[in-house]
Amino acid sequence: MPTADTLLHPVAIAQVMVNFAAQLGADRDTCLLGTGLTEAALLDSETLVTRAQEMRLIENLILALPDEPALGFRLGLQYSLSNFGLWGFALRTSRTLREAAHRALRYLPLSTAYCQITPIDDAGGFGVVMDPDTIASHLRQFLLERDMATGFNLLNELSLAGKLEVTLAFRGPPPDYADAIAQACAVTPTYHSAHNAIMVRSDDADRPLPTYDAQLVRMLDDQCRLRLQRLHTASLGDQVRQHLHGPLGLVASLDEIARALSLSPRSLRRKLDQEGTSFRTLVEDERRQIALQFLRGSEMKLDELAIHLGYTDTASFTRAFRRWMGCSPGEYRQQQSQEGQ
Repeated sequence: MPTADTLLHPVAIAQVMVNFAAQLGADRDTCLLGTGLTEAALLDSETLVTRAQEMRLIENLILALPDEPALGFRLGLQYSLSNFGLWGFALRTSRTLREAAHRALRYLPLSTAYCQITPIDDAGGFGVVMDPDTIASHLRQFLLERDMATGFNLLNELSLAGKLEVTLAFRGPPPDYADAIAQACAVTPTYHSAHNAIMVRSDDADRPLPTYDAQLVRMLDDQCRLRLQRLHTASLGDQVRQHLHGPLGLVASLDEIARALSLSPRSLRRKLDQEGTSFRTLVEDERRQIALQFLRGSEMKLDELAIHLGYTDTASFTRAFRRWMGCSPGEYRQQQSQEGQ
């Protein structure tokens, strides 16, 4: 069965991101840059999108809208059950919120969640814990907030009553834009918590949902199982990108990536060559994209950025950046700062 890293997602997930960015002033060409997605593909409901394409789209969105507060959280609030097709429909027909949450986790690869999600059931109520630690560091906070906001939105949509008391907790300190998060969802999250969690009262979790349909539940469970089995896997290049964005990071060698993919280094080289790319090209592409994001959206020092990107020193990073962009990292950052004034 395909893994969460190789499953393809319905294009509706990407459509929500592009439409949201457009509302904030970012054009579609900017959002789709480097994703391999065309305007026609975005409008074709049959299109399936890889995680690598989704991540590039997210990076583009962050680069295009660096000054928008709580961008990930606000994006998550754009998602509704209908955006997730079969998976969302299966949740809607569940008996209770508790049952819907467990069904959501059973078929989680059919959603677009990046966090590792587990249920929690204790004296404080029922909910889910979201762990973003396996997500690439430059996207970790954005995707945590997006997944948290999406879960928050879906819970409220399932309840229908509009009286559901949902609490949000974040493990880290409050960000500078904490007020924007509270304003966006009309809930003030708690920070410095033991977990990143979305919680409801146990009584609310077990209250029957008005959209429950026993016959549809059985049919949709069968369909969700079949969908997991039938989804195509991503290209080998996309799988390599996923590992470069994961715990191995951009310092990973070809041999390490090959072991992670259960291939010999020789086989990995040959298969990537058949796809018209190479390990070096994939690493360079990812380094370039991340470098542009950090230079435009952060004040990280160049020597720290060089290490983050897997370079042995700042000079090596500067030479590579000049090859990509025709200028030094410092000059690029200054240009972006002047354009933003």
